[in-house]
Formats: sequence, structure tokens, C-alpha cells
Amino acid sequence: MRRKDREITDIQEIGKIVDKARFLHLGLLDGGYPYVVPLHYGYEFTGDALVLYMHGATEGHKLDLINNDPRVCVELECDTELLSGGDVPCHYGSTFASVIGRGEAEIVTEEGEKIRGLKLLMLHQTGREFEIDGGMAASVAVIRVTLREFTAKARTV
Repeated sequence: MRRKDREITDIQEIGKIVDKARFLHLGLLDGGYPYVVPLHYGYEFTGDALVLYMHGATEGHKLDLINNDPRVCVELECDTELLSGGDVPCHYGSTFASVIGRGEAEIVTEEGEKIRGLKLLMLHQTGREFEIDGGMAASVAVIRVTLREFTAKARTV
């Protein structure tokens, strides 16, 4: 990380960023080009890994790309606000907090884990716990991304 003064290494602080953000950007490999899609997510920390759950249609380009190559990059951010530079364009900036990581994506097929992932997603997005049954889980694809390497940084002023 180039800006060590903005690096966040405390896992509790990283967790606060992951909890506060609402969307992540999932970067997939699409031939010679990256393919990036914004998604809602739920999450949990398991050991030294950050595990993210997303959902979507049961077929489509995103799933095809994951099946072809499960390597992914994830980016999420929160607390973004423009910092004015007045009359000097180069003095403008932004506050932010972000997490970026690389890992593996997998399409979840086991019903119990699909339900668990969807419950985590709904809890993170709404702050509420929902009952999700097998029929609900069967109607969507659930993607699990496991990040074993990730970094975080923030600029507050």
C-alpha cells in the first residue's frame, strides 16, 4: 500500500467499513477485459478470511464468468464526500473508507448454505432477520466469495 498513513490494519475497524458499506463491486475476468458488477452483499469473518455472499439470477454472464475462472477482486467503499479545494483544482479530494481484496468465487449449491448466505445478506442490507425457506433459496443463485487477502484504508479529512 502506497499511502501507509491511510492504511487500516485493525480487523475491528475493517469490519466497521464492511458493515457500513452497502454495495460491493465484483471484478471478474472476461477474456482480455475486466467485468465489474455492483451487488448487494452479506458477510461474515471466518478465521482470517472475509466471506461475502451475493445473490442474483440463476443464469447469466456473471455466473458464466465465475464458472470459467473463479478468481475475483472485490472493492467496497463508504463515507465518501467531496473535499473542496476552492479555486485550485489540484487541491480537491475526497473522504472515504474502502476495502479491496482478491479471492475465489463459488456458486453455492447446498440449500442450507444458500439460506444462510441470503439471511446474512438481508441482515446486512436491512438490519432485520428474515425467515428464508428452500423455495426462496432455489429461486436465486447465491455466490460466495472468500477473501483471504484484503486491505483497507481511509481518509477522514
